[in-house]
Amino acid sequence: MRRPLRLVGALAVVGIAATACDRPNFGYPDGVTNHTPRLLNIWQGSAIAALVVGVIVWGMILYAVVAFRKRSDVLPRQIRYNLPVEILYTVIPVVIVGAMFFYTARDESKVTKLSAKPDVTVDVIGFRWNWQFKYIDPGAGHTGPNQIEVTGRPGEPAVLVLPQNRSIRFVETSPDVIHSFWVPEFLFKRDVVPGRINQFELTVTKTGTFIGRCAELCGTDHDRMNFYVKVVPQDEYDRFISERQNASVPSTSAGTTTAASTATTATTGSGQ
Repeated sequence: MRRPLRLVGALAVVGIAATACDRPNFGYPDGVTNHTPRLLNIWQGSAIAALVVGVIVWGMILYAVVAFRKRSDVLPRQIRYNLPVEILYTVIPVVIVGAMFFYTARDESKVTKLSAKPDVTVDVIGFRWNWQFKYIDPGAGHTGPNQIEVTGRPGEPAVLVLPQNRSIRFVETSPDVIHSFWVPEFLFKRDVVPGRINQFELTVTKTGTFIGRCAELCGTDHDRMNFYVKVVPQDEYDRFISERQNASVPSTSAGTTTAASTATTATTGSGQ
């Protein structure tokens, strides 16, 4: 009986030691924003806690299976109504849940905090079944007649160009159904809800092109509702903005105008 108990103890020690040797991402992608360390830490902490609890629970189950397997008709000593054990398995889960709640609330308040004056503000409009991005005039604080719009259309996902190492505020809304703005490398997503404005802010610290998706089942072509976020150095971003503002033709092509009209139609309730 002592041998299985030693085995359970050894398994628990090995499990704890193994999780402490390295802190892999546990399926999370490598983040590219200023929130990455905070979000990755809470994910890793939760995964490690789950692994440790899993090792202990499964170790106890295996121990019970081996130690108390039937050898005769004699029942083993019963230990139900053991007050110390009952207190232990009540207090430990409460402590675990309390710790997870504390760290989640602490980090959530930091991640969702908005600054007074972000460097770039983008309106994000999710509609069935594509995306439209509008760059807000930083001087006026709202979209203007010469605003820059990028609208996706079937087979041509919208490309949102952003500057590196600048605070970006995303202002989300939808004219039809619930969508969800999700870029896996941001380690973050936020629902786009009709009749409600959702906002969040982050700083992208690495250049590159990252795919974004709708993470809310929103209808027939939900799986095609993709977009791209292209993060570039500040000088390249300035050139992009200048070229779009000085373009002799509107920033939306005939195809994107059609897509925008689709969003407007959805706003009026047609086709729902």
